[in-house]
Amino acid sequence: MILGMKMILRVLIMAAAIMALPYVISGISVAGWYPALVAAAVFGLLNLVIKPVIKLITLPINILTLGLFGLVVNGALLWFVASFVDGFAIASFGAAFLGALVLSLVNWLAHLL
Repeated sequence: MILGMKMILRVLIMAAAIMALPYVISGISVAGWYPALVAAAVFGLLNLVIKPVIKLITLPINILTLGLFGLVVNGALLWFVASFVDGFAIASFGAAFLGALVLSLVNWLAHLL
């Protein structure tokens, strides 16, 4: 029961962070809370399922860049989420990269809870 509540809390925190992204980064738009919740849930699911495989494939590049390539992977995943969630749009990969950087920071802070 506690684990489920933590997951719901993290999705809500990520949705709030996604709602705040347009105010911090130009090129990102969110139509409301529902698209933000859907985007946070899909982004979390992709990070849970697909990201470990991508990290394994990109391991040599990640080692060479001392882990910074992981931010590029997060940006690509965020851009991918925006491509099919209605009401959540990202204009460029640069905006997706900066958005992923902010979301990574928020996710790190949420894990401290």
